[in-house]
Amino acid sequence: MKCNTAVYSLFLTLALVSPCTAQSVEVKYTTDIKQIIDAKCIGCHGADSPEHREFKVNKKNYEEKSKGPKMDSYTNLIYFIGWPDSGAVMRRLDDGKNTKEGKPGNMYQYLGSTDEERQKNLASFKQWVGNWNLKRWADVTKEEMNGIKVKY
Repeated sequence: MKCNTAVYSLFLTLALVSPCTAQSVEVKYTTDIKQIIDAKCIGCHGADSPEHREFKVNKKNYEEKSKGPKMDSYTNLIYFIGWPDSGAVMRRLDDGKNTKEGKPGNMYQYLGSTDEERQKNLASFKQWVGNWNLKRWADVTKEEMNGIKVKY
């Protein structure tokens, strides 16, 4: 009987921490991603930042002021995932494990104060986006675009 209890306990523990269980939780903008953006990104990508088009026109000027394009809402953020600046969020937040060079994106460092926190926040973004793709609009396929989830 003691052996059966131990086996049952082990089975229950494995079931509770299995990757399948962890992935079944749906990541949404309103409950997960917005919190990360507000804590880690809004200082440079907040309400006083330029809209997408304005940033593109005067990119150098805004970068000198440590201002990136506005990403303070779901709508503004989607510009940099799907279209017109496809994959920009993914390229900049990526940890480098998806590139030949292994070099992290220029915004990866801001995802957290420790590598553990950065990896946790990156995992949330990856799960939220769905198809974590570093390609630009000209290179992305329809199937890859269809793999983007970005639940509100």
